[in-house]
Amino acid sequence: MLSSLRCVLNVGRGIIKLTSLKVSKQVLNKLHVKGVFQIHFRFLQTFLVIQSRQSFTLMSDLETPPPPVQTGEKRVCPEDEEQDFPLKKPRTEAEHDNGAAPSRDEEASGLPEEEASEGEEEEDGGTFADMMKHGLTETDVGILKFVSDHEGFSGILKERYSDFVVHEINKQGKTVHLDDISVPADTEEVQGEEHQPKDDDVLTEEQKQQLGDLQLYKNKEGNVSIQVMDDTKEKRTLIHKAIKTQFPGLETKTEEKDGCKFIVAYHVAGKKALAAPRKHFWPKNRGSYCHFVLYKENKDTMDAINVLSKFLRLRPNMFSYMGTKDKRAITVQEIAVLKITAERLAHLNKCLLNLKVGNFTYKNHPLKLGELQGNHFTVIIRNISGSEEQVHQAMTSLKQTGFINYYGMQRFGTTAVPTQHVGRAILRNNWNEVVDLILKPRPGAEKEYLVRCREEWAKTQDPEAALKKLPNKRCLEGQLLRGLSMYGKKNIVTAFGLIPRNNRLMYIHSYQSFVWNTMVSRRIEAFGLKAVGGDLVLRGTTAHVLSAEEAEQHSIHDIVMPLPGFDVIYPTHHIGEGYRELLSADGLDIDNMRHKVKDYSLSGAYRRVIIRPTDVSWEVIHYDDPRISLVHTDFEKLEKKPAPVFNTEGKYRALRMEFSLPPSTYATMAIREILKLDTSIKKQTQLNTLWFN
Repeated sequence: MLSSLRCVLNVGRGIIKLTSLKVSKQVLNKLHVKGVFQIHFRFLQTFLVIQSRQSFTLMSDLETPPPPVQTGEKRVCPEDEEQDFPLKKPRTEAEHDNGAAPSRDEEASGLPEEEASEGEEEEDGGTFADMMKHGLTETDVGILKFVSDHEGFSGILKERYSDFVVHEINKQGKTVHLDDISVPADTEEVQGEEHQPKDDDVLTEEQKQQLGDLQLYKNKEGNVSIQVMDDTKEKRTLIHKAIKTQFPGLETKTEEKDGCKFIVAYHVAGKKALAAPRKHFWPKNRGSYCHFVLYKENKDTMDAINVLSKFLRLRPNMFSYMGTKDKRAITVQEIAVLKITAERLAHLNKCLLNLKVGNFTYKNHPLKLGELQGNHFTVIIRNISGSEEQVHQAMTSLKQTGFINYYGMQRFGTTAVPTQHVGRAILRNNWNEVVDLILKPRPGAEKEYLVRCREEWAKTQDPEAALKKLPNKRCLEGQLLRGLSMYGKKNIVTAFGLIPRNNRLMYIHSYQSFVWNTMVSRRIEAFGLKAVGGDLVLRGTTAHVLSAEEAEQHSIHDIVMPLPGFDVIYPTHHIGEGYRELLSADGLDIDNMRHKVKDYSLSGAYRRVIIRPTDVSWEVIHYDDPRISLVHTDFEKLEKKPAPVFNTEGKYRALRMEFSLPPSTYATMAIREILKLDTSIKKQTQLNTLWFN
């Protein structure tokens, strides 16, 4: 099958023009340079799809199509893909983005909705390119400067999710690894338990096999019936307990057939999965929380917790964690769950793909958001164009100088209504504008039901009528419309409160981030990479203004800049006055950042201007097969699989690098500094524009 393709490909800093190039599907599949068609970052990637009518359409990873099964990468269980329980995804200032896109709840305000079905693909063929015409670039959100003068080069980030590996660094400073999946011995000797039959003793091997098949959805009948030969309540209780303990995700009930009693095991579904967990005996000298390490592939933290919740028959809020990790990656982090045994958790390893748990310990406390010290990254940038010298200069600069600690593009949305504009309207107490920005029709493409909802709102201003256009009422627009229908358009503050608090705060944090990025770019433009009189440094938790003499004793790595608020001070040089001018132009008073609604009062914070990663190392590796993984993961080590072997003269070159970053630092900004690339979706789409014949 042949198609004519005219395209402009961005290669490093140059442009290559190809006109009327004849290509076949087979040739495209073989060409590893397909990477140039792909936008360099995960949420920027664009894939070519050749349809049966011999034309091309664009399909964006923004809409998260199911990744093809490739050698060395596992797929998620089908039941895990579609049946996860909805869960709000809180983000805090202390959380690390890990280069992650915002949560799906955040996406509702300006980021893409859930992926289209196959039937919608043709209809939405131009959706991605149309949407990006109205998206943001880095200059729109104040990201303007680089710290180094090395020459940039091109490369592909996250061509495979295994190219981005994140290990959490816990509050003790230890990098978290999954290296033990055994169940720890319980020190508690429960009185009387030695006289009870063990769970393993009450089920035959044949019954265990049948239950295992049922758990993995291999049983076509959908249930397993076990006849109770010695019919006593005690015996039935033991069988019920054994099934639920050894086969998480299965529920049981007792039925009577032909005068005989059977225990029927079946899959948990629907509301039963959210039922409160049954109370079991818990030894007094055992910590109330089971802490464990969660290893996950191509799944974000919230989705993974939803899966665990379903199989353990728990509410998701029974789990706690220190930070969320992004989806398109392999990540390892610590999780805690209330009064669930390590044995029950370990049984999940039998039936869950792309998720593994281990390193179990019992402690008396949960985990808290932001308690982590940071994250350690292993990143592969494939098919690089840079020479050995260019790579060495870029990585040496990153190690010695660092990068500007900008808030990444994920913070600001991707459509014609940036999240910082909504935040500005909230701070100005202009609630009609808030509603208008969230609900009004917008240029660019969206899901058809959202378009209909916005059109209905623009036409009728009737929240109930607009709400009926939404099949999913849980999206942010649906929550706002539900609030308006309940409390009326004259009580917008209360109606807006139906949106989860973390999502509401996201808007004003986005505005703070925009101001910070803008002022830091001005600071770098004015004074470069040196400390000057009037700059701020932290002494403990208190900001101190440097004198000219003191500035000589400090470096740029000591300098902080404030996020605007009522509890911060500003630089005393002209950049400090720039804060006042910027906020004044937006209709805000820098001296009065308290809001009528307490939640929206900004106290402010301080953020380092330059971040210098630690534990930086790198190497340029060669490889022949673009399908193989170039990282030896924790799970592969547990399975005793060999580490990847790199050829010294492979067809392709990749940059393999490792570094550690503190919380609330964007890994995409570090990679931006290395490649010297604009990370915005709009800019990358322009550089990878395709014209079709």
